[in-house]
Amino acid sequence: MNLRDPETMNLVIGRVLRYGVVISAAVILVGTLIMAASNGSADTSGYLNYNPATVPHDGVQFSLSSILRGLASFAPFSWIELGVILLIATPVARVLISVFLFAAERDRLYVLITALVLVLLLFSMLVTPSIPGFHA
Repeated sequence: MNLRDPETMNLVIGRVLRYGVVISAAVILVGTLIMAASNGSADTSGYLNYNPATVPHDGVQFSLSSILRGLASFAPFSWIELGVILLIATPVARVLISVFLFAAERDRLYVLITALVLVLLLFSMLVTPSIPGFHA
């Protein structure tokens, strides 16, 4: 595989995006099936309606450790959250892989531009939410 070939670059990037979306959808589907199976014939329409009094979902914690515990115990919202995280991570992975592909081409300008985009993406996702007084 010649990583310097633009067609190969497009193929690699396309596969990353395609696989990321498919894996994310599969994980979300698993969470949805777990939710349907655990509730049996009970009315689950309450899960689908937005109610600001119950967000985030009746006290479900949104941390990596709580998601991992929820995955181990087959908590449906943890599986759905993981799927959403994977979906958000897919374009970030695309940018990261683009840095390496441009480096393989020895295109310093695009490596710099793409690395800057990656830093801005990571900053906005990881640092911005912890800024005091910032509400997105």
